[in-house]
Amino acid sequence: MIIVTLNEDRYAYDIHSLVKAFYPEQEIKVFVKGTKEERSDAGLPAFFVEFDETSICAGIENGGTKTVNLKTPEDRGTVKNDLKQLLYALLSEETGKTLPWGTLTGIRPTKIAKQLLEQGQTEQEVAAYMEHTYLASKEKTELSIDIAKREMQILSGIHYEEGYSLYIGIPFCPTTCLYCSFTSFPICAWKNRVSDYLSAVEKEIDFVKEACADRVLDSVYIGGGTPTTLEPEELERLFLKLQNTLDWSQVREFTVEAGRADSITAEKLRVMKRYGVTRISVNPQTMKQETLDLIGRRHTVAQTVEAFRLAREEGFDNINMDLILGLPGEMKEDVEETIRRVQELGPDSLTVHSLAIKRASRLSQWILEHGISTLHNTDETMAIAAQGAKQMGMEPYYLYRQKNMSGNFENVGYAKPGKAGIYNILIMEEVQTIMALGAGTISKRVYGDGRIERCDNVKDVGQYIERIDEMIQRKQQLFSEE
Repeated sequence: MIIVTLNEDRYAYDIHSLVKAFYPEQEIKVFVKGTKEERSDAGLPAFFVEFDETSICAGIENGGTKTVNLKTPEDRGTVKNDLKQLLYALLSEETGKTLPWGTLTGIRPTKIAKQLLEQGQTEQEVAAYMEHTYLASKEKTELSIDIAKREMQILSGIHYEEGYSLYIGIPFCPTTCLYCSFTSFPICAWKNRVSDYLSAVEKEIDFVKEACADRVLDSVYIGGGTPTTLEPEELERLFLKLQNTLDWSQVREFTVEAGRADSITAEKLRVMKRYGVTRISVNPQTMKQETLDLIGRRHTVAQTVEAFRLAREEGFDNINMDLILGLPGEMKEDVEETIRRVQELGPDSLTVHSLAIKRASRLSQWILEHGISTLHNTDETMAIAAQGAKQMGMEPYYLYRQKNMSGNFENVGYAKPGKAGIYNILIMEEVQTIMALGAGTISKRVYGDGRIERCDNVKDVGQYIERIDEMIQRKQQLFSEE
């Protein structure tokens, strides 16, 4: 464990995130001086940060220090950037490492580039700003600008202030994967309550009809969990309710995250096709069977291939595949083989995730037992995936980051022309209101001035069903506010 002590309770979250990025395998504790007596584990540095009215000092106990004088101490944003640059220099010197994203620890780095471009800055000005302010590498800066430009093009024609997108969470899965921290429940244990769950979702759909009567519905995304754990008649029930209740006339994209190969059947695909689903995912995560077995995905590589081909046979011409880099034990040769197998299938888009170590997942315990050194995600493996996507005629179109990502990298969505996932961009850029229905989902209301207010549903399925009226009241309060 590494301890960071502060003389004031300021920027603790940002300090924790940056120290964790340099020491991903360690537990990080940030305390105000005098509130705790804990010390860093033997052999690990103990850091401190001290604020005064005109400067910040950061250092290592019994070691070196660095100080920055604050030119505009009243400007919180500038002070935070000064602090993170100072701490970054100290941590980089101590560890001998640099981070590809520099001091950026938030999940939406492309949002910065997009906002600056929309303000009229040139690409060169945006690049200089990101490299100077956030110490981001040239490669990541270029990637951010490239994606920001593509996002602006894809989202032209989206109804920002007068529109909305709809997300429906189906929180059931065949099994729970080792790395998963999403709201997910084994379908075998909840089979008898799926109907009750759909009834609760249908109540929320009725509310959306009322609340969004004067808004345009641009995109619909059904995620999870694994939506295709629902039986064909359950899927049909949900689709029928949606299309009989909401104005579907201007929907540009209807996505269902089919996800797990062991949940996909021809009958379910036909139901989706019949109700106008335009985009689906068939997600292998890896094409190495030993890894699939280890992470708890109880399907075979052959089933993934068969599910993909079945979807093509049923007429789906916009199929995404998800991959995760940095899975336990996988090396560059495994990533190369996965990319080769994916290229043989030829999906229309590819989402490449860097493994994120979530405290709520079983992976955290697995790492304690086996060590973080079993996770290998490098510039080389990221480049293998990027090159593979390029060879399939895809370009990067959206990007986001998560806390505790292996290699301090990112998740990137690649797509062929015309096959980008619109909802994926909207949820990341936070430029449009999102109505989110189902257990564990979070609705976001985006105001004209850019302000964002959120409203969450309870995660537990049983509680969601029992308290559905309360969930709707929360949304009513959010969407009735001026």
